[in-house]
Amino acid sequence: MTEHRAQVEELLADYRRSREDLASAQRALAAVTASATDADGLITATVGPRGTLTSLNIADGAYWRYRPNELAQQIVRVTAEATVRALARAGEVLAPVLPAGTDPQALLLGTGDLDATEIAPAKPRPAPDEESLEDQTWMTR
Repeated sequence: MTEHRAQVEELLADYRRSREDLASAQRALAAVTASATDADGLITATVGPRGTLTSLNIADGAYWRYRPNELAQQIVRVTAEATVRALARAGEVLAPVLPAGTDPQALLLGTGDLDATEIAPAKPRPAPDEESLEDQTWMTR
């Protein structure tokens, strides 16, 4: 019976270590931030671990340098760049606690091991009570 008890204690210790590692990774993941700045140094975007914009700094000179639509495009571009950096850092945080062979980026993006064809939206089907006219002609010869 003592051998069985020792195995159970070992399993419980492994479980506690795994939970502790996961909690530590979760805290580190929550602390991930990344910033990006445009080439002119006028716009800086900072995002959190999931790419959520947390800070946006626009220097006064940006309003002189960019037209409104150009400024908007720069903000979107800089935010996207910061998001890529944040996801890379989040992947580095998660990698040690994931099973071997698991892609942290795919996990963060929600794609898992699916390929692009599996992710593509399905074509909508007509409702069961609707008649499909897709392959019918109105004129007969």
